[in-house]
Amino acid sequence: MADPGPARPVTISDVQQLVRRKDDIEAQIKACYELLEGQNGVGMHEPLVDAEGFPRSDIDLYQVRTARHNIICLQNDHKALMKQVEEALHQLHAREKEKQARDEAEALAEAMSQNQSLARPFAKVNAVSPGSPASVSGLQVDDEIVEFGSVNVNNFQNLQNIATVVQHSEGSPLSVTVLRGGRRVHVGLTPKRWAGKGLLG
Repeated sequence: MADPGPARPVTISDVQQLVRRKDDIEAQIKACYELLEGQNGVGMHEPLVDAEGFPRSDIDLYQVRTARHNIICLQNDHKALMKQVEEALHQLHAREKEKQARDEAEALAEAMSQNQSLARPFAKVNAVSPGSPASVSGLQVDDEIVEFGSVNVNNFQNLQNIATVVQHSEGSPLSVTVLRGGRRVHVGLTPKRWAGKGLLG
């Protein structure tokens, strides 16, 4: 016998179809109860014979029996269908939770990847002049620059990028991140004119 393979995943459309069937069954049950109500309110349990044991003449026995039978069958169908709806909703919810967890894991992995990328240095401090803005900020020789204002490893092309940031930031503090001895160190650097050459030194 051939293996039917894995069942097709439940979709929202499947649930909507089940709900429509449920509504249809409920409408049929209501119609049957209304029919019984129209038979002198005989309901589901009123006797169909009179006090002397003869079939009642004030109701349509065939219609009443048929309606009662249909109600029992429809209620069983309704119960089974509600179980299907519950299971389908459970599957949808579980799959949505799996998707959410997968999306969160992917977002976390991407963020970690970006952080690792941003943590890579793109330049190295070769010299720091005493008394210069760079020296005052705490920059040291051999510091590896990870971020210099808006410049990082992802957009760094050449040292002109840093020069441009410095020129546009004269007199304003820049956030600089360096790797020093394997540790990230944040430095507040304000490019400005000083006794030496340039705005950093």
